[in-house]
Formats: sequence, C-alpha cells, structure tokens
Amino acid sequence: MNEKILDGLRQADWLQRDSVKAVFELLNGAGGQTKAVGGIVRNTLLGTETGDVDMASTFTPNEIIDRAEKAGVKSIPTGIEHGTVTLIVGGEAIEVTSLRKDINTNGRHAVVQFGGDWEDDAKRRDFTFNALYVGPNGDLLDPLGGLEDCLNREVRFIGDAKQRIKEDYLRILRFYRFFAFYGSGRPEAEGLRATVALKSGLDQLSPERVWQELKKLLSAPDPSRALLWMRTTGVLAAILPEGEKWGIDAIHGVVAAEQDLNWPNDSMLRLRSILPPMADKLVDLAKRLRLSNAEADQLQKWAMVGLINMMTKPLEVLNKLINLVHGLMIMLHFH
Repeated sequence: MNEKILDGLRQADWLQRDSVKAVFELLNGAGGQTKAVGGIVRNTLLGTETGDVDMASTFTPNEIIDRAEKAGVKSIPTGIEHGTVTLIVGGEAIEVTSLRKDINTNGRHAVVQFGGDWEDDAKRRDFTFNALYVGPNGDLLDPLGGLEDCLNREVRFIGDAKQRIKEDYLRILRFYRFFAFYGSGRPEAEGLRATVALKSGLDQLSPERVWQELKKLLSAPDPSRALLWMRTTGVLAAILPEGEKWGIDAIHGVVAAEQDLNWPNDSMLRLRSILPPMADKLVDLAKRLRLSNAEADQLQKWAMVGLINMMTKPLEVLNKLINLVHGLMIMLHFH
C-alpha cells in the first residue's frame, strides 16, 4: 500500500509544474539540495487538497538570493531573519527556507544556525507529518518516521510534546486544528496531556494569532470532534470562555446543514453556533480577539436573536395564560 502511495507522490501534479521544476533546477546542484516540505507533501500523501509549495534548502538565504539573481528570478526576503526567501517564478510564489539548527532555544525567538542536515531541520518542526521532504524526482525523505503517522492520520508532536509547545504555545491550537482536518480516532495521548498541562500558556499569545488559528480550525470539514476534545481538556474555555456554559452541540446541525445544502464551510456561522446570543459577551469577545468590524457585526446580529427571544417569551407566557383562563371559563359555563 505504501509503495502505491509513494508512486502517487512521485506523479503529483504540482511536481510537474514548470515553476516548481524551475526552483528545483535553480537550487539543486553545486553542492546544494532543495526539497519540498510540509503541507504540500502531507496533503498529497493523504489525497486531500494541496496548497502552496514550500521548500527547504541546504543553501543559506544569501546563497538563494544570489543564485536567483544570476538566473533572473525575482526574490523577496520575506522572512530572511528566519531563513525564508520567496521566489516568484511564472507568477507563482514559492517560499524557500534554509535548513536550520537550534543553537540557543528561547521559544519563537530561538537562535538558529543556517545549514546543517535534514534531520536537524526536521527536529525543529511541530508535528511528524509536517517533517516529510520530497525531492525533484518525487522521492520521499522521512527523517523522523512521519510517513507512518501521516498515513495513520496521527497528529504527533516531534520529540517531547511539552518542549515543542513551550517553543510556541500556538502549537496547542495547531494540535487540535490538524486533528480537525486530518486526525482519526482519539488525539495522540502524549500530545493531549501536554495541551492540558500547558494550556495556561495560551494567555501569552497575541489575540490575533489565537483568532486566526481558531478560525482555521472552524473551517475544517467537520470540526466537531476537535471542539469536543478542546472542551474536555479545558482548552476551548481558555480561549473562548464566553461559550463555556453554552455548549457545542449545535455545531453538529450547522455542519450537517452546510453539507446538505452544499454551503461552504463558514467559520463565523460555526462560531456563532457555540456562543450564547448575548450582546455584552459578544462585544467583549470581539474586542478581546480583535475581530474585524465585519466579523464583530455578524456576532451582534446573532445577539439580536437572543434579544428577540427575550421579547417574545413574555408574549408566549401571556398567550398561554389567556388560553388557560379561556378554557376555565368554558368549563365553568358548562357546569
């Protein structure tokens, strides 16, 4: 089975694109190697939708820029301090990041050395199935055994789960987001325990990063299992306390309706389904997570549903009383 999947990887459409071939040709040879890495490889192996092509290279950022300049290829130092250069080839933007090795770890501000080998680079990544590399011929390099986890749809941290999380607490949310998109069965036990133990670290993240990650998670085909585990572990309450007592049961109906009606996956609709329609809480949430004006407006429209319900409930009670009195009067009349 694996060989059939690997054959499919070698024949992947994106490997045949002229732009991808051009970057491989530019950055292979003369003692250097460059391979595609991350989501493009993972999704190809899983047979799901692929996105942008990211690459890793043994060349340093300056060497990448120099080789691009000599070949007449536009380069943009988009994240050169982190070793990332974006190459524009045939209208396609391909990010190339130099292999890195930690010299001094300090979370997201670790001191790194460019160069090194593929295993050193792989150990810096978050999950095993994101540490898979593919060369120009489609041959797979799997330094950390990520292929098995990928095919088993197991979201597993690389190395010590707690250490990976301490490097960037956003990885707690990424753990559940990847589980929402690619996971099967229960979340991996060590990773799950680590997210519980370190969830207080989520407070250190900027609101924008939390909201962007949550929005991505909510856009999964069916995020309900991930949300259930987030609620069970307390992670959901840590980032979305407004919905703690409201529950997430309504998400099932929303997902089913989207699928039945062929609607796109709507992150905001799904968010509203797990929040109470209470204006004050939703205003606070929008400010805390720094939602856009359009997103905050959607939440306020949801809050109006709660207001309408509050206004109509007294009328319902009054109507029931009128009907009750009317019934009693009829009974008395016949007696």
